[in-house]
Amino acid sequence: MSVTADDVRRIARLARIAEPEDRLDALTGELNGILNWIEQLNEVDVEGVDAMTTPVKFPLPQRVDDVTDGDCRERVLANAPKSDEGFFVVPKSVE
Repeated sequence: MSVTADDVRRIARLARIAEPEDRLDALTGELNGILNWIEQLNEVDVEGVDAMTTPVKFPLPQRVDDVTDGDCRERVLANAPKSDEGFFVVPKSVE
């Protein structure tokens, strides 16, 4: 399977990508290289090989979801330029 400059032009139009005419030959070569590589992968014998669902056989260790530095509202709000009733006060951004 090979791609022509007309195919690249059509793909670019469908993807709404503006490609100059002088780039079409380079893109055609790149896409043909990718397709050739895929054809090489299709030649690999995978008969009897189980499909992998994940490259990691063992689950990753997960930490306990504990709050370790909470309940310090006053210290956090001390850094705020303005606060009211335990919340940050920011300027209105939408009228």
